[in-house]
Amino acid sequence: MASKVKALVVTGNGVNCEMETAHACRLAGAKVDIVTVYDLMAGRTRLDDYQFLNLAGGFLDGDDLGSAKAGANRWAHAKTLDRGERLLDQLKRFIEADKLVMGVCNGFQLLVKLGILPGLENRIGQTVTLTYNDSGRFEDRWVHLLCDPKSPCIFTRDLGPGIFLPIRHGEGKLVTSGNDVLEQIEQQHLAPLKYSTSDYSKPAMEYPENPNGSQNSIAGMCDSSGRILGLMPHPEAYTHKTNHPRWTRMPDLPKEGMGLKLFRNAVAWLDQA
Repeated sequence: MASKVKALVVTGNGVNCEMETAHACRLAGAKVDIVTVYDLMAGRTRLDDYQFLNLAGGFLDGDDLGSAKAGANRWAHAKTLDRGERLLDQLKRFIEADKLVMGVCNGFQLLVKLGILPGLENRIGQTVTLTYNDSGRFEDRWVHLLCDPKSPCIFTRDLGPGIFLPIRHGEGKLVTSGNDVLEQIEQQHLAPLKYSTSDYSKPAMEYPENPNGSQNSIAGMCDSSGRILGLMPHPEAYTHKTNHPRWTRMPDLPKEGMGLKLFRNAVAWLDQA
């Protein structure tokens, strides 16, 4: 039976991964629309009409004021022309309706700076940030990620011990506002993905396995419901074996790329909801 899930991919102002993201959603079975943030602001498109929101990667507003900060201000303060409501109010309503949100790279930075993630105690307010990589440079390569099977995250269910995905960011170091925040994240298993050693045996804190110096090797974060996920690696960039950097030397590599599983999990959960 065909999926009835409608996915929305938001682009504009420097976002550049919208086509890959939409393709991953379609492969997972969803119907997809790509719209700019200005379509949302004009009221031509509303979040209420969708079940799966994708905040794609890129360089939102040229990373002015820091990654996604200008974009977060737009979502938090600009009002739509049709109803005079903030985009953040639409997003809150979307989340309260038990729908799914995934922010990748720049989209993760946006969710963090809007205070949506990690959403401790179900409150909106910024308690973590994503800042400059410890290496002091843009990192563009593939990383191993350790999966936490105890995490409530819907997207990372049944991924096995770990996955292999590309990263491409200059501000991916996750830092919390205090040890109490970090402890809550760990205790509630809100870090479903961590940078790891190549055998997925343990989290990696040393460069280059940990490409940015994130606290506790955190590469992805979800809220307590598991319905909101932000991650720095790009699952939409590994949906087919030919995306893999060593695919010509690995004849037994599965045709379907590891990243597609996150989108399949999302669409399957929404179909059953």
